[in-house]
This record gives sequence, C-alpha cells and structure tokens, in this order.
Amino acid sequence: METERRLDPELLEAPASYRLKHFKNYTMGHPLLKESYAKLMNAIHEPAGTMMIFVVGPAGVGKTTLLQRVEQSLIKELLPILATERGRIPVVNVEAIGPDFGVWSWKDFYKRLLIAFDEPLIEHKILPERPRSRGGAAELRYALEQTIRHRQPAAILVDEAQHIAKTASGRKLQDQLDCIKSLANMTKTVHALFGSYELLAFRNLSGQLSRRSIYIPFPRYRADQERDVLAFKSVIRTFELNIPLKEKAALVEHWEYLYERSIGCVGVLKDWLSRALADVFNKGKESLGLKDLERHAFSVSQCQTMLSEAIHGEKELEETAGSREQLRNLLRIEMGGAAKSEKIEGNSSKLNHTPSTRNRRVGVPNPKRYPIGIEPNDR
Repeated sequence: METERRLDPELLEAPASYRLKHFKNYTMGHPLLKESYAKLMNAIHEPAGTMMIFVVGPAGVGKTTLLQRVEQSLIKELLPILATERGRIPVVNVEAIGPDFGVWSWKDFYKRLLIAFDEPLIEHKILPERPRSRGGAAELRYALEQTIRHRQPAAILVDEAQHIAKTASGRKLQDQLDCIKSLANMTKTVHALFGSYELLAFRNLSGQLSRRSIYIPFPRYRADQERDVLAFKSVIRTFELNIPLKEKAALVEHWEYLYERSIGCVGVLKDWLSRALADVFNKGKESLGLKDLERHAFSVSQCQTMLSEAIHGEKELEETAGSREQLRNLLRIEMGGAAKSEKIEGNSSKLNHTPSTRNRRVGVPNPKRYPIGIEPNDR
C-alpha cells in the first residue's frame, strides 16, 4: 500500500477544472474489481458453450469501470490481428437505454448497436425476401447479425442491461432473454450484460437459458468481513493519496463514515469524493475535510434504500446449505455422498415388487400370489 503522495507537482499547480477532471478519470484496481475482472475475462476467452454472461452487483459498485477495463484489455489483445484484418472490430460497447414508455424497444437497441459498429445507412436496411420493407426491427436485426459476423468482435458489452427487463409480463421476460440468446448463438459472439441485481429476474426462466448463461457477481465490501474492511480502508487510502489538493486530505480516519454513506461501494465513494472536491475547488480551498464530505453525502434514507436492494440481491445469489441439500434430495443423492437405495423403475417392476419383511410378525408368510380357489392353509 502506498504511504506517500506521488502526485505530479505540475498537476497541483494546474487549474481546478483540470485537476477535477484528472481525479474523476482516475481508477484503481481494488481486490473485488480484480476478482470480477479475472472471472469475466476467463469467461470471454473460454465461454465453453455459454454465450451470455451477466455481471451483477449493487448500484455504484463500479460495474462501468469493470466494463471499460475489459474493453481496453480486449482491444490491446487484438491489436496484432487488427493490423492485418482491417475490417475487424475488437469489441463493441453499448448502453441499454431505459425505455420512455415502460416497454423495451429492440428496434432502438439494434440501431444503437449498429451505430457502435459504425454501420452506414442504418435506416435503409432491408431483408432479402422483403425488398420493399426498410428500417423495421426485423431488418435491423438481420443487418446486425451480418455486421457481427463480418466484424467478428471478441464480445459485445452491454451496460445498464437491467433496462432490458422492462416488460409487461413474465412471459415477455423470457422472450427478452431468448432474443439475446439467439443473437449470441447465431453470431457465435459472447454477450456480456452489466447491470444491477434486477438482472437476476432473468435467472431460471428455463433450463435452456440457464445452461447458456453464467452470472458473475461484483459485490460490495462487507463490514462484517475483516478482509473486506482492510481492503476498503486501502481503497480510501489510495483515494486520499491521489486527491489533487495541495494539502493532503485525511480520509482514512473517517473510514466508518465513508463506509456508512457508500454502503461499501467504491463507485459511490468515488462519485461522492468528486462532488466534494468540486465544491472545494469552487470555494478556492486546497483542503478537504469531514465537513466537506458531510455536505455532499447521501442521506440516511438514500443509503437505506441502496443497502436494502443490495442485501436482497446478495441473498438471491447466496447458495445455502439448505438449497444444496434440496438439490441433492431431488437428485436422490445423500448428503454423505452415497446414492439412495430407492430405485424408480417402470410399471413392470411394480408387479414383481416384494415389500420388506422388516417389522413382520413371526410365522406370518411374505405376501405372494396363490392359484385361484386355493386358500393359503390348503397348501
């Protein structure tokens, strides 16, 4: 962990607007970000039949920062290939815009993806079998499929993907995911969707969709985990050393308050510090103190709302011993590892089934079929 400031002296003498922009653009590779990044890059490089990746986490945890890092890495990896394959695009990044009237528009989404590909004449796309039809959802979908096949991106990254779940019914929800799945499968291109825990609504809609999807959690730091507390303090310390003020800010000593009003989300903390820093610059000050932080902190009620949503999502992702036991019972596997002795057989086996003799009185024979008209005592 850094112990001394290493800011460029020229930066500290730069105009306030430049210094604020510098801090807002600053990112760090903290432990939870690195962990989620490694899982996501591995899933993109080796999807193993899984063409949809869902990166889920609480609002403000840093999912957009993660997306940008993955985008930069994929571009860097494909640079040698791009030198010879000039028509290829390494990765496409698009934001799923929230619907204006409460219903998701695939036509608008296809347009935005085609724009991200720099595809020309978007409004004039036609289907081969319908030359008179132009610019509809089906035409744009067909054009998008051809574009993806031609441009061969390593992945399509969709930010704020929870907006895709804005539908009118449960059946529509499955249709939404089926649409993404078919696009990913037909183009053989991984689709990574980044969003809040609302994306968990897509889980378990069907066995086929479950098999084609993986979920990568990007969690917040937890105050009940010692490792998380140490990591969060390290994050605060790093911000403290990189705030471009002539007087170093003392943030670590207020770590509990910073955790309380950010609920352990680095993105929330970064935005909060940016607001406070902008206010400090507007006042012509060169120091950032607790009073400055308090003026720009989220209210208790806002934090409670964010925390409630985060806890709900964390519980949905949690795999408990009880849920695992239920799965193993359905599979007829004992928790100790041995298979259950009961066997499910066809109707023919039921005719020949002989009940267990345990708990039968001495002298009472096992039940069996006797010839018609002959009593058991006449044998």
